[in-house]
Amino acid sequence: MGDAHKRLALIGAGPMGLAAAKLLVEHGIDFQGFELNSGVGGLWDIDAPRSTMYETAHLISSKKMTEFSDFPMRNEVAEYPSHREMKRYFQEFAEHFDLIKHYHFGAEVLSCSPLGGPDEGWRITWRNDAGEHIEEFSGLLIANGTLSEPNMPTFEGDFSGELVHSSEYRSASQFDGKRVLIIGAGNSGCDIAVDAIHHGTACDLSMRRGYYFVPKYVFGKPADTMGGAIKLPMPLKRIIDGTILKWFVGDPQKYGFPKPDYKLYESHPVVNSLVLYHAGHGDLRIRPDVDRFEGKTVHFKDGTSEDYDMILAATGYKLDYPFIDNALLNWQGDAPQLYLNCMHPERDDLFVLGMVEASGLGWQGRHEQAEMVVRYIKGLRENGDDARALQQTKAQGFTRATGGVEYIDVPRMAYYVDKATYRKAVTQWIGKLGGQRA
Repeated sequence: MGDAHKRLALIGAGPMGLAAAKLLVEHGIDFQGFELNSGVGGLWDIDAPRSTMYETAHLISSKKMTEFSDFPMRNEVAEYPSHREMKRYFQEFAEHFDLIKHYHFGAEVLSCSPLGGPDEGWRITWRNDAGEHIEEFSGLLIANGTLSEPNMPTFEGDFSGELVHSSEYRSASQFDGKRVLIIGAGNSGCDIAVDAIHHGTACDLSMRRGYYFVPKYVFGKPADTMGGAIKLPMPLKRIIDGTILKWFVGDPQKYGFPKPDYKLYESHPVVNSLVLYHAGHGDLRIRPDVDRFEGKTVHFKDGTSEDYDMILAATGYKLDYPFIDNALLNWQGDAPQLYLNCMHPERDDLFVLGMVEASGLGWQGRHEQAEMVVRYIKGLRENGDDARALQQTKAQGFTRATGGVEYIDVPRMAYYVDKATYRKAVTQWIGKLGGQRA
């Protein structure tokens, strides 16, 4: 990696980029940050160029399970904070750790190309209001987020009404006076459907598969704070959690929701009670998968049809690193194949941060990922034995830290991990690299 004065490039000032920046500063590693937006916060800043936030968006995990452990959210922040509270939180985090000065803001990274073979550094082309710039760096850390490039499916036929992706959705007033169809019932789809119920003249929800629904509160406490005291094997955890869900959620199938064709935790659950409430009250109709469009008519795969003024596709996002060749990221299938979702098997000058998802991982789990990477970089520079051991381990081939859970085969689950398995592996390496294990 060369001498300790070589600079790294860090792309992104969202929560993951800020965690990495904080750790790089703490460990005395020189870097330059780049952020397209005029400030920090990533997609949580609704006014950012690539934000996919909407006015009614809130965290689906509680603040205690999501916050950085060394920077708790203020007491007056709600249990499930809004996107505005989250933007303020990341702004305060950046100010507290004095990170702003390390970034170029309004800076779009255009391309990243290797200067030679592995570990010979990178040439980065970027632009801002002053024009285009080219700089060389000894390493590259990519933390530009996972939820900005829309995954828009193709549909047979043409829809003559308004067809948008959820990334274009900002305010419920977009539904005023319209017959609305939401396609996709993940967390955003269900959130947005509740908005549409209150503003549109009618709202239907088209689902390809069933979901497990989790209430935000169980016994008066945030649902995600209830477990964790006792580590249970997954089969037993499924039985216990499934029983609790039956108590608090009941049977979504009686409202027309399809039955999941997979086990609990093999896909991300939907943390939303309101969509069940409205389906039970007849405010929301559940529809099967779409077959084709014909004018304003949508034909469904069960042979039924309905007319709509607006269709919103809440069909998720795909990983997108537009400034670097996918082959350089060891891309396989729907995602880069990286050790513990962040480390290239052959390069020690390239890391992808934040390409990890797990129920309950929170910002702290991502902070741990960044700490492992930063300690590894520092360990290599100091020629440490444990850094060399990690270097050899990541080069030997690896599997995702799924903990034996067989996640459903869809793009959004391609970088999903089991929280306990993942955190155990990461914190073990942190410990070996000289840090405190969780």
